[in-house]
Amino acid sequence: MSKRIRKAVFPVAGLGTRFLPATKAVPKEMLTVVDRPVVQHVVDEAREAGIEHFVFVTGRGKGTIEDHFDMAYELEDTLRRRNKSKEYEALMSDLPAAGATSFTRQQAPLGLGHAIWCAREIIGDEPFAVLLPDMITLPAKGKTQRCLAEVVAAYEKHGGNIIAVEEVKPEETHQYGIVACGKDYGSTFEITGMVEKPPQGTAPSNFIISGRYVLEPEIFALLERHEKGAGGEIQLTDAMIHLAKTSPFHAVRFDGRTYDTGSKLGFLAANVAFGLARPDVADGLRAELKKLLD
Repeated sequence: MSKRIRKAVFPVAGLGTRFLPATKAVPKEMLTVVDRPVVQHVVDEAREAGIEHFVFVTGRGKGTIEDHFDMAYELEDTLRRRNKSKEYEALMSDLPAAGATSFTRQQAPLGLGHAIWCAREIIGDEPFAVLLPDMITLPAKGKTQRCLAEVVAAYEKHGGNIIAVEEVKPEETHQYGIVACGKDYGSTFEITGMVEKPPQGTAPSNFIISGRYVLEPEIFALLERHEKGAGGEIQLTDAMIHLAKTSPFHAVRFDGRTYDTGSKLGFLAANVAFGLARPDVADGLRAELKKLLD
């Protein structure tokens, strides 16, 4: 029987250069989509999937993230004294349990694979989830589950390693990590190969790796080699390619929507989509958008 997925890694050490000057003093993960920081949306998704321990791989200047997931005594006391019970309860409901968060430093920007490797001592010898904090997801219409819940469900069915994938246009495949498709099970399929940012026209499929994973702990020994790949960085995809020689990989076709908040267009689209999904602001936002489009 597969071990339960209890821990998740959030690599939040990135510099956010695509969003300068906004991210000069504010971590990109703390930019807000509607009224919640991007990183809070990702943690919410992990919590919904049953994650109990949240492991943040941080860097210099990211202390605000740690503060966000800690108590704020002055603010909480002010809310209580002013009888702002709704705001107080919302604040406390987002607060992780004591001991449920861990923070470790990635001292140099050596790539996603290196960031995951930095969490090895906290994860230990058990399978774990990875959520890229730039990517936030909304469930498909009529569904309640976001992406990681589907990934964890696929792990419970297949075991091994699971990667969330989405389709893109063939001419866009050179921008992403791509998987090759094997036996199809409907919402999931076997992965027979992976390649990081293949030259245009050479991709084995148009399914991209979209930022949600469940990985076996054996990945750490492969990442420890510190072999550099695309862009001169230690790539997680390269380590997964090696792991796939001895351990099965399956893909989950996520049928909701993923927004890349690390890009300006993706960030704006996420604010619109999440706003329209919120009953308290949807009608007003829809009216404002109509005015702008008219």
